[in-house]
Amino acid sequence: MRPEPGDPSVRVTVEDVAAGARSVGVQPGDTVMFHSSLSSMGHAVGGPNTVIEGFLRAVGPEGTVAVPTLWWNGTQDLADWDPETSPSYPGIITETFRQRPDSIRSNNPTHSISAIGRRAAELTADHGKWGLRPCIYRDEAFAEASPWERLYQWNAHYCFIGVDFTVNTMGHYCQSRLVEWALQQAPPERRAELDRRISRWEDIQEYYEQRRRGLTDPPRFTWPNYNFQRMGQHLESLGLVRLGKIGSATLRAIYARDMVDTILATLIAHPEEWLSEPFLSWWYDAVGRGEKRES
Repeated sequence: MRPEPGDPSVRVTVEDVAAGARSVGVQPGDTVMFHSSLSSMGHAVGGPNTVIEGFLRAVGPEGTVAVPTLWWNGTQDLADWDPETSPSYPGIITETFRQRPDSIRSNNPTHSISAIGRRAAELTADHGKWGLRPCIYRDEAFAEASPWERLYQWNAHYCFIGVDFTVNTMGHYCQSRLVEWALQQAPPERRAELDRRISRWEDIQEYYEQRRRGLTDPPRFTWPNYNFQRMGQHLESLGLVRLGKIGSATLRAIYARDMVDTILATLIAHPEEWLSEPFLSWWYDAVGRGEKRES
């Protein structure tokens, strides 16, 4: 998805950002995670820090603000990862955020989060140290010990500024949770074998290697890929997404639990509408065709 086109004649201040956040329900003491496009807002007076400071003002000194500071994009050697110096690629706001002296970054090369505020250290601690979950981006990425799990458990505000759910990193957390749930439905004696059939890190590395060699066949991962943008539209149709504005940009906000629980329930109830082969065959092998549907 392309970010929304911003209107450069619209000036955006710290208070404008804070007011926009408050308009979708953000209050002092809350935890907020946001994806963003700086240009979509218009002219942010003071640049990326204006947006960061606006959210910090909205949550106050007792609150916490986080952004995705993802580094791995398919080209790097994980041995080069350094949480202190490796750049964040999802945009200039995230890169500015992670470089601030008050920012704390989680230690994960593919799905790190940086946070500022009262619970920042707690949010980012021990990324992947325990509670591993099956994941094509390595099983540490969305573990029980991860910022993504804590955003869910804390029911954080999850926001999108000038972008839609196409960039929803929490959607990947849902994929891991879905695989985990399916394995729990399978007979215990089959879980190890089913787990081995799920695509993993080696598969996505091979895919990027093929891209570097000019091979363009689409990957056939055994992984629950679904259309993130369409899922966002589904969440909006259910009235779960709160809409506001920051400058010329649309601000979307949803509670993390509402988002995750609804995505999982939707995929479990209607797998054929959302999931494709070869994952769908794996899914029915694990859970059957309708007899087990408790999420």
